[in-house]
Amino acid sequence: MARSKLERILQSGSFAVTAEVGPPKSCNAAFVRKKGNLLRGYADAFNVTDNQTAIVRMSSIAAGIVLQQEGLEPVIQMTCRDRNRIALQSDVLGVAALGIPNILCLTGDHQSFGNHPEAKNVFDLDSIQLIHTVRTMRDEGRFICGEEMKVRPDVFIGCVENPFADPFPFRVTRLKKKIEAGAQFVQTQCVLEMERFRRFMEMVCEQGLHERAAVLAGVMPIKSARMARYMQKNVAGMMVADDICERLEKAQDVQEEAINIVVEQIAQIREIPGVRGIHIMAVAWEEVVPEIVRRAGLYPRPVTEIE
Repeated sequence: MARSKLERILQSGSFAVTAEVGPPKSCNAAFVRKKGNLLRGYADAFNVTDNQTAIVRMSSIAAGIVLQQEGLEPVIQMTCRDRNRIALQSDVLGVAALGIPNILCLTGDHQSFGNHPEAKNVFDLDSIQLIHTVRTMRDEGRFICGEEMKVRPDVFIGCVENPFADPFPFRVTRLKKKIEAGAQFVQTQCVLEMERFRRFMEMVCEQGLHERAAVLAGVMPIKSARMARYMQKNVAGMMVADDICERLEKAQDVQEEAINIVVEQIAQIREIPGVRGIHIMAVAWEEVVPEIVRRAGLYPRPVTEIE
């Protein structure tokens, strides 16, 4: 299997751009195609979420195949909430067999947040153990039980990290564990408090982690001032700076101001040592991604040769 385009972009030294595609709460493949084609050419790879916030949606693998059929490179998100180690390893093999080159390993939101709070969770593995499992399958050709396989899954392994959760010093320690387990790229929670993120990246660089895995900073256009205040006060593990809320509250055109804020954030992020790209999380607002990428000076995207 050819190496991941995302991997090649990062290895070339180019500043990477990934975006997010949330599958529908139905089996409507046209919905996925529409989102993918809207973002075509504006990102190097496209995250496909795995029952995000524990709400039932189309399988991330199925939606990823739809994107791949449209000529786009998926990043399959895989959570530990709903699968035991047998199912997780099976899906890793399936992803690789279908030619999908990227897997992002997450523990997953607790089912109490979603639309089936009575569901039984699994959490047989956590994200660090899943990362180690995928790396062992790829590099050593072995399952968790020690049995060998004939064809190894050749995938680019990613993880997530939240610089804004507490306790703050532990965030870099946890990221180090994920990188030591085998993570090759990192996508962060959306950066809505720049000074905290700068300090996080200083700690990442102090430990040399930026040289072992590519860090992509998350950015999120916030559609309304009300949403910004809600996130600031009610969403655990997310920090929203007061000046962002105030700018949105005072703006005559709130959505235009939201785009301005993200473009400014990207310019600041690009100046932070150790950051190798951005991950744009425009939840239910994908249509603004092309404008953000253009105005940030990140379009057109670099072309890499397929190996």
